[in-house]
Amino acid sequence: MLTREFSADATPCQRRVALQWVAAGVLLPTWATWATGAQAQMGLSGAINYAGWFRALSQRMAKAYCQQYLQVLPAAAVDVMGLARKMVQTGSGELARGMQSGQWPAEVGGQLAEVQKQFALLNQMTSAPATTTALVAAASEQADRTLLIAQAVTEAIEKLAQAPSARLVNLAGRQRMLSQRLAKNYFLSAAKVDSKVVQAQLASDAADFRQALQTLKAAPVSTSSIRNELELADSQWLFFESALRRPADDAGLNAVATTSERLLGVMDKLTGLYDAALREVLG
Repeated sequence: MLTREFSADATPCQRRVALQWVAAGVLLPTWATWATGAQAQMGLSGAINYAGWFRALSQRMAKAYCQQYLQVLPAAAVDVMGLARKMVQTGSGELARGMQSGQWPAEVGGQLAEVQKQFALLNQMTSAPATTTALVAAASEQADRTLLIAQAVTEAIEKLAQAPSARLVNLAGRQRMLSQRLAKNYFLSAAKVDSKVVQAQLASDAADFRQALQTLKAAPVSTSSIRNELELADSQWLFFESALRRPADDAGLNAVATTSERLLGVMDKLTGLYDAALREVLG
């Protein structure tokens, strides 16, 4: 679910984001086109993918907010924040249509409503100028609350699929979130926000990311495309991990911003490949 091209019906704002990130050496993921509503009708695999994106978007918004505070690619961060908000709206709408059609049980509907509520609070917090560490810390805490609900709804939909490959869509999708939370916490550390807690989560998330890559490599569901993307994920992870170890100076901050975007893109495409594999299983 990643593309090197940008949608022909993209808005000027979206095209500006594309140019900014391409100039920074970043591949543009299809969440840009997803925000235009250009997705085909989804089944359970697509729902896992959509709901799983909410996890990444919560951390992505907090990351972009902290980038604004630190003045790390600030113009691009502002536009990415707006695009993330639009993607939340689009994803919520698509999943809501599944509820209206009776596709999801009431429990999932309640969780989706709570996701929307938590994102509304996150939107409100990140609408204020990022001028203090207190505001940045509060946005990060709200992003983490949103993440917990998004994780719950993703797992609930995964259980509905009742197929082993559904776990792979969920697991690969969670890697998108980890790429964003790792970068967010690097930025929080640079901003002197809860350094001990942040450092502990950085180490834990890095270990989780490495372990999940190994799990995906060992999974029986595999195609040549999946294997190629896993190799690319390996190399992009090495670049990102190296950036995370750099001092939080201008070069280090920019390196984390750009490598986290590249890794996000690779993991998004890989999630899409597992999504396609699951669709074949579910028919």
